Amino acid sequence: MITQYHINWRLLFALLLAASLTGCTASRPKDVDNICAIFFEKDDWYEDAADARDEWNSPIPVMMAIMHQESRFNATAKPARKQLLGFIPWLRPSDAYGYSQALDSTWTEYQRSAGSYGADRDDFADSIDFIGWYNDRSHRRNGIGREDTYALYLAYHEGHGGYSRGTYRGKPWLMDVARKVQRRANSYQIQLQVCEEKLKDTGWFSNWF
Repeated sequence: MITQYHINWRLLFALLLAASLTGCTASRPKDVDNICAIFFEKDDWYEDAADARDEWNSPIPVMMAIMHQESRFNATAKPARKQLLGFIPWLRPSDAYGYSQALDSTWTEYQRSAGSYGADRDDFADSIDFIGWYNDRSHRRNGIGREDTYALYLAYHEGHGGYSRGTYRGKPWLMDVARKVQRRANSYQIQLQVCEEKLKDTGWFSNWF
């Protein structure tokens, strides 16, 4: 009887913990098409993005456009399941997860390379840093310009080896997506020019005065 009592308490604790963690998952921004609206709604995101920019020399609009394409800023995004016989939900095509849709293996490589062993894919700060890190590697390994969103996204999707081999050339749909990401980065850049000074002024440091 005592053993059963303890088991029930453990179960209750586990359920409460799961609910707590679910509640802590950040909600998606209301307007994902406006970078100013995103940063004003999500208090810490601009500082997180600026930190990633400074660390990896990757422009904020480029990183945010890639994240928009990958997850629409959904912290727990996963690839859609395949369908068996056309209607039965089946396996997912990959283990991509989180804001950045990073694969398990690539995320592990990032943690080891950047020294970010406690990083989580459902954390915005960690995910934007991952995208900056990956873009930096694309620049160093493939010679892609840091503001060339089109090519950076192709490398992000195909991997550095795949990009070098030109695997994207046989995927017209992917090149269309990359052009869309480029247009979004351009739009984000124009928007950010309007609000960035205000975002800097509303940072945590200024709130002390």
